[in-house]
Amino acid sequence: AVKLNGFPCKNPAWVQANDFSFSGLHNPGNTGNQFGSAATLVNVAQIPGLNTLGISMARIDYAPWGIVAPHYHPRATEILTVIEGSLEVGFVTSNPDNRLFSKILQKGDVFVFPVGLVHFQRNIGHMNAVAISGLSSQNPGVSTIANVVFGSKPEISTDILAKAFQIDKNIVQQIQWRF
Repeated sequence: AVKLNGFPCKNPAWVQANDFSFSGLHNPGNTGNQFGSAATLVNVAQIPGLNTLGISMARIDYAPWGIVAPHYHPRATEILTVIEGSLEVGFVTSNPDNRLFSKILQKGDVFVFPVGLVHFQRNIGHMNAVAISGLSSQNPGVSTIANVVFGSKPEISTDILAKAFQIDKNIVQQIQWRF
């Protein structure tokens, strides 16, 4: 099988309408986790017809006060639309400024997270919230900051992390233990 961008290309004679569709964004994700959020991804893995088209999307569900932890997409800009509820969103520019751009969004509001910048979302309401996210890549990737820093395999040296975060090595070890 021929692959393009790491994903198989079908013989055009075998392509069907199902290669261009996905059913399921009407179903809420399970927010019963430590973050109180769930993302239902719709990328090239779910829709083979997206291969080479440079787009994907996600439904994001938030429990009251649920968050999408600080993360970034190495291969995509993200545009988020609030469907239900109220969200606090923001991103941080790169060094040396590390400037925070943050805003409270209501139903129907839209916010953009530039490619490669750390960003987050938080439901600031007492009801569930829902957002739809569009991404400028068929396979945007995601790197959650805490997972990358404290959950690497093998672990980043506690000496390095203690110095980087200016905290005691025992605290670093306690955090690493959770991952």
